[in-house]
Amino acid sequence: MATNGTELSFAESARQIAENARYIAGGANSNFRLGMAGGPLVFERGEGPYLHDADGNRLIDYYCAMGATVLGHTPGPVLEAVRKQSEKGILYAGQAPIEYEAAKLICERIPCAERLRFGSSGSEVAQAAMRLARAFTGRNSIVKFEGHYHGWFDNILWSTAPGLNAAGPEDAPTPVIGSKGQDPAAGEGLSILGWNDLAVLEARLAKGDVAAVLMEPAMCNQGAIAPAPGYLEGALAACRKHGALLIFDEVITGFRLARGGAQERFGVTPDLCIMAKAIANGFPVAAIAGRADVIDLFADGVLHGGTFNAQPMVMAALVATQTMLTPEHYARSSVNGQRLQDGIRAILAEEGIKAQVGGFPLMFHVAFGLDQPARNYRDVARADKATYVRFAHALLKRGVRALERGAWFVSSEHDAGVVDATLEAVRGAAREVKAAA
Repeated sequence: MATNGTELSFAESARQIAENARYIAGGANSNFRLGMAGGPLVFERGEGPYLHDADGNRLIDYYCAMGATVLGHTPGPVLEAVRKQSEKGILYAGQAPIEYEAAKLICERIPCAERLRFGSSGSEVAQAAMRLARAFTGRNSIVKFEGHYHGWFDNILWSTAPGLNAAGPEDAPTPVIGSKGQDPAAGEGLSILGWNDLAVLEARLAKGDVAAVLMEPAMCNQGAIAPAPGYLEGALAACRKHGALLIFDEVITGFRLARGGAQERFGVTPDLCIMAKAIANGFPVAAIAGRADVIDLFADGVLHGGTFNAQPMVMAALVATQTMLTPEHYARSSVNGQRLQDGIRAILAEEGIKAQVGGFPLMFHVAFGLDQPARNYRDVARADKATYVRFAHALLKRGVRALERGAWFVSSEHDAGVVDATLEAVRGAAREVKAAA
């Protein structure tokens, strides 16, 4: 943390990024690590709620590895479980008892999980879910929603963060491609809708050609927006009526909104769900779970493969993580997360900065410039992003690392003292931004 009004320097991170761009494109191995306020950072280690960077700074971390580290950076039982499993070998090209233990835990905790398969990334299991839906229904079309992100592959990277000048009318969005080089033909089976509008979804399903409706059950890639009352229930009923599957993307919401994910929190059980991130506290594990009659198609003609699926060490991490995700964990962490959220809201109001702060205790969102809570992507897209980025940079200079898109992730290690230090930095950053306005 910066003290006595001293701002932190990140010169060594900048030097290493520039130097190593000779070997790694852009100096980073994911585009989502670029474009950070003040430049991408290089970290030497993490501990609890902190990251230590190449400049010797200790930062309070609310990226939480893009939401993955729900137990902080160095949970002892998880690291010890991985160490012990590593002594038994790295990869077998066969099954191990630890993956069956992991599968049983997830099936017991996730409401829709009668059966599952493990993978390595959210992008990968999203592809598996769509393939399953097409095989099960004999249909081709997939419905997705503006602002929802389901991976970086060509057939689904559409309208994840479109400019409003390109997105078309709200009741009939124009599909917007997500990357240079993306195959435009890959989106031919995709329908883009606005989220939280049940009438629009029902009308699309009535055409009878939809294999699956794929959605974040709470919109957390852009914002932290709860479903409107009755929306998830109505979506499930409409899918049942018109023969489509309902798929929840719980890559972010899983193990943050509740131990059983958003489906437990909201009491709506989809046909399938996909999970990653916090499932194993940052170890590369993903899963697709759901109805046995659908998932079992993987053993009956639907190809799902992967050299690293259910790698024993990451399965050990999953078991240890899930063992630590007790009701007591959620109760304790939620108190600190809610206090942080409420404190940020109060400070911004006191400093005269118009903002909406809302979401869930372990994952919330801060949007500058909005008069009302966001209901969908179009609302979030109207926020004052430029000023928020300046705020995030001001926080970083004070030793607090928060995502520039407004998301805040909270771990079990963000205790009362860490929250106090964060709120002190928030007040200083808010005053800096206000003074520059």
